[in-house]
Amino acid sequence: MDSYPAYKVAAAHVAPVFLDTPATVEKTCSIIDEAAGHGAQFVAFPEAYIPAFPNWCALRSPIHNHDLFCRLAAASLRVTGSEIHRICKKARDCGVFVSLGFNERSEVSAGCLWNANVLIGDDGSILNHHRKLVPTFYEKLVWAPGDGAGLRVCDTRLGGIGMLICGENTNPLARYTLMAQGELVHVASFAGIWPSHPADEPDTYDLPRAIRLRAAAHAFEEKGFNIVVSSFMDKPMRDELAGLAPDAGCILDSSSRAISIVIGPNGEPVSGEMQNEEGILYADIDLAACVEPKQMHDVIGGYNRFDIFRLEVDRSAHRPIHFPFEEADEPEEPLILHEDDGSLDDAVTGKEKRQTQHRR
Repeated sequence: MDSYPAYKVAAAHVAPVFLDTPATVEKTCSIIDEAAGHGAQFVAFPEAYIPAFPNWCALRSPIHNHDLFCRLAAASLRVTGSEIHRICKKARDCGVFVSLGFNERSEVSAGCLWNANVLIGDDGSILNHHRKLVPTFYEKLVWAPGDGAGLRVCDTRLGGIGMLICGENTNPLARYTLMAQGELVHVASFAGIWPSHPADEPDTYDLPRAIRLRAAAHAFEEKGFNIVVSSFMDKPMRDELAGLAPDAGCILDSSSRAISIVIGPNGEPVSGEMQNEEGILYADIDLAACVEPKQMHDVIGGYNRFDIFRLEVDRSAHRPIHFPFEEADEPEEPLILHEDDGSLDDAVTGKEKRQTQHRR
């Protein structure tokens, strides 16, 4: 980045087509088209957007949810799969950056899932692949813990872009890890609804307030922009979930809905707020606004004591097996969308294949 660009961003406050991956991918591409048509250069999607967030974990006992877990596993994506490929191609065709939340399935395990996110460049390449470090509360019934490989900030023409998923935005060390890599644009993705109490008890977890607090804190501490994007629970999703248990509908209806909003470097909103209707939230941001506030509090510069504090982060990608007497695993690199045939190559490959791949 040679200057401080100003541009339009889009937060897709939208619902998936519940557990229907092909239809949700189609909807995703349509939203990218729409946002690009309105001048957005960066489009962010919610947490676990494809094919859905597993809200059923909050609504009934896990011994009754095996069928839903199996449906989710079957509908989840692989990073090298055709669904991600199609969205990468759409990003390239529209010339926009895309942050996409999805359920990821393992290449080697039939039942291992992660809450994952990819940052897609305007050339169709996957710039970063992040898995949620620690699933929150009942999410542990569905998702495995991630690793630090995705705790990266990507240096792009739009500035340094990073992201964290839902509760990770409350983790000071994870947030500082991104700040310290020059992040100026942060994406904070959330589920549309997160039930925390039975319907006959007070809902003490105010989801919109919790989101506003953590989003403003990160933007203010970083002196950057925070694109908060949450999903929307539409009527078909609500009705299917409400049928899972006698009190499921009451729990859903008494739980607060998440918000989408864009926060500026002073901790104040630079956009409107979306909550109870589906749509695309737009905001104009100017990274020049990130400079002046750092005169007072620059926690990755003059307002820190690196002689006193030191943070070490393991960004290695965890794998279920290692073969120490074979050629060492090579570091993960971006997946590249080929110009000739539009295919995606797996970046974790041997040297011979690497020599023939198109790289940035």
